[in-house]
Amino acid sequence: MSTLNRKQVRQRIHRRIRKKVSGTAARPRLAVSYSNQHVYAQVIDDVTGNTLCAASSLDKSIEKGSSNAATAAKVGALVADRAKGKNIEEVVFDRGGHLFHGKIKSLADSAREAGLKF
Repeated sequence: MSTLNRKQVRQRIHRRIRKKVSGTAARPRLAVSYSNQHVYAQVIDDVTGNTLCAASSLDKSIEKGSSNAATAAKVGALVADRAKGKNIEEVVFDRGGHLFHGKIKSLADSAREAGLKF
């Protein structure tokens, strides 16, 4: 019996989540991912396959820092502002197979505070 590494386990969880979570034009999907250096967030309409808006720690408005909860909070506020600029009020949250704590929770909380509903 083979064992799965952490990346494969996360991908299995993400596939299981994506069976149930899909974004529409009325309520797009807020997809979150991160690496060791950066945090990324996108608002996606899965029906048409378009990314409506995105934000990451690579943006000029976010000062350079590590991939931590404080940086994720800034990315969450930025993606919420960009979504509100495109008249998007409600989204479906896709945590990307990650546990809902740390960076993911920080990004979600700051996006909620900035006005997104999920």
